[in-house]
Amino acid sequence: MATFLYKLGRLAFRRRHFVALIWVALLTLAGVGAASAPSAGATSFSIPGTEAQKAFDLLEQRFPGASADGGTGRIVFKAPEGEKMTDAGNKATVAKSVKELSDGSEVVSVTDPFTTNAVSKDGTVAYTSVKYDAPGMELKDTTRDALEAAADEARATGLTVDVGGDALQAAAEPGAIGEVVGLAIAALVLVLTLGSLVAAGLPLLTAVIGVGIGVSTITALANALDLGDTTSTLALMIGLAVGIDYALFIVSRYRGELAEGRDREEAAGRATGTAGSAVVFAGLTVVIALAGLSVVGVPMLTKMGLAAAGTVVVAVLIALTMIPALLGYAGRKVRPTGEKRKRRGGEKSGAPEKSAAQAKPGMGTRWASFVVRRPVAVLLLGVVGLGAIAVPATQLELGLPDDGSQPTSTTQRRAYDLLSEGFGPGFNGPLMIVVDAKDSDDPKAAATTVTDGIKGLKDVVTVTPAAFNKTGDTATITVIPDSKPSSVQTEDLVHSIRDQGTDITSDTGARVLVTGTTAMNIDFSQKLTDALIPYLALVVGLAFLLLIVIFRSILVPLKAALGFLLSVLAALGAVVAVFQWGWLGGLIGVEETGPIMSMMPIFMVGVVFGLAMDYEVFLVTRMREAYVHGESPSQAIVTGFRHSARVVAAAAVIMMAVFGGFISSSESMIKMIGFGLAIAVFFDAFVVRMAIVPAVLALLGKKAWWLPKWLDRALPNVDVEGESLRTPDDVKDADPDEDRELVRV
Repeated sequence: MATFLYKLGRLAFRRRHFVALIWVALLTLAGVGAASAPSAGATSFSIPGTEAQKAFDLLEQRFPGASADGGTGRIVFKAPEGEKMTDAGNKATVAKSVKELSDGSEVVSVTDPFTTNAVSKDGTVAYTSVKYDAPGMELKDTTRDALEAAADEARATGLTVDVGGDALQAAAEPGAIGEVVGLAIAALVLVLTLGSLVAAGLPLLTAVIGVGIGVSTITALANALDLGDTTSTLALMIGLAVGIDYALFIVSRYRGELAEGRDREEAAGRATGTAGSAVVFAGLTVVIALAGLSVVGVPMLTKMGLAAAGTVVVAVLIALTMIPALLGYAGRKVRPTGEKRKRRGGEKSGAPEKSAAQAKPGMGTRWASFVVRRPVAVLLLGVVGLGAIAVPATQLELGLPDDGSQPTSTTQRRAYDLLSEGFGPGFNGPLMIVVDAKDSDDPKAAATTVTDGIKGLKDVVTVTPAAFNKTGDTATITVIPDSKPSSVQTEDLVHSIRDQGTDITSDTGARVLVTGTTAMNIDFSQKLTDALIPYLALVVGLAFLLLIVIFRSILVPLKAALGFLLSVLAALGAVVAVFQWGWLGGLIGVEETGPIMSMMPIFMVGVVFGLAMDYEVFLVTRMREAYVHGESPSQAIVTGFRHSARVVAAAAVIMMAVFGGFISSSESMIKMIGFGLAIAVFFDAFVVRMAIVPAVLALLGKKAWWLPKWLDRALPNVDVEGESLRTPDDVKDADPDEDRELVRV
């Protein structure tokens, strides 16, 4: 591996014009494809294998033309103080709104609240429902304008009027200001770490090119592959973070090779052969984690994972080829400005440069030396601290966002609250019962049995009469729960109806299915929960095997996996505390607390595991490199920190800045993902990898690098440490006393 990448790095350095031209051409091609591709439509959401999805599919078959996936709008009216919606003037206003809405070209039906019993018991709140023949995201702007205009006209008469449903649904604002701030922080960290504007600009340039290719390709394929906005946002988020970090590690290693006196081409080759090997395996762990999301069995999640994985692959390829090419253009400008002056001053005065042992130890060296001396205290403090932060994760509640999670400033949220006020909290989450009576001798009797059984259940407010299709073999029944859609009581009601349906099926031959948005959310959460353990076993198992090959050790990969579990649990605990409990939520714009997004745990497991292994590979491979070159286990820990701690810390801060930039998004899911990934990187990089990992390695000593001889012979030698690139001069120039001195600091 190291030899191949070494040759690749030198080739890219020499043929830099050709390499740069290829990547610019790919970026141009992707950009043209994105610009010329048809705009993506609404993203379909399906959960194969669940009862809610089976019922939805059955409705499309048995009720043709009903536009089961069509958008809906709901205008909610509230009478002024002292009036009722049944007053003549208010009824006339509502009738006018219904008539205007009925003229829409995409409108299937509009209900009159006074003939459909859509008026609250106290008469103060009423609503009209509008059904469209196209999904909410695909509605024309004129259709949305007509809906808002009808609401504005009714509002002008003195009524309180708000609009709910998915008809006003549009792509969320990406929070561009936060992303720009995140990139600005990343640029500042790069300048402070590398001490050179040119060196700092290389990772940013290659990351932007890589993300541009990845996101443009996703945009070009969005319509054909049914990819949503969240897919490209995720690819942008992860692509920027890993793209900057991977380039940073190679540039940093290149500068180190220059400092040892090697010419520029040789330095580029060695940097690509050593740091590039770590980039390949770190990227591979991220790809495994993201692509592994396909085992969950949710198409939307599979597409998000594969798209993000593709962007990571592009980031790795750019780091391995374009970075050496750009280093060829940059020359020696990648050196820190202070170092250039120092070298010129030393050359003029003839003063010898200080060795690493004579120079003042850096913060990473001092910290590693402290951990080596006090491993038990550091280990206990890290584990107990993260364990305490993880405690809120035990109260994790899962769900999907709805209008009730929108900011109170939105008309969707105000409409949601008005309906809850007038008709009860469960009105916003109705359950649709589908009675498949095709195999029943008496379909109407079967539907009546289902209706009577549901009326006797706890937490039921309203059960509508059964409505049959034209052939009379399938009926739908709407059930209004007494509790809000995301409550435990509503979830229990769904399970009770399904349990009762099993008995009805055996008695009448009719099949009873529960669907609707609330039931879909419940099934989605359950499917993700059931898939978490198999997914974790697959991803961690594959990565564990990969890390055994990299580190040629059993305990080091085991320690890495356990550390990851600790950091991801702590991150989930922080997410629960902020987004579910509301602790400090105002600082990041969390206006409404509620259940955690259903896909958050499994998504965080996948992404955070991949990123966590990045830091493990970059930091610990440098320790192993020192160990296999003859240093003691304690010396190797300090050497690894001396060479890598500053860069790993900078990489972590950059990732936190990039992920943190997405916290400003108006979409709650993106905000939650950005916060969760940012805090997870902090815990994993600075607590697990920088504290717990060296403490464990110090306690294990030589046992950390133990591998059974039979397994050692069976494993391929990937040479991540670059041993094949080591020359006799490298061995002669090595100073074994240097790190012994550092350990005693």
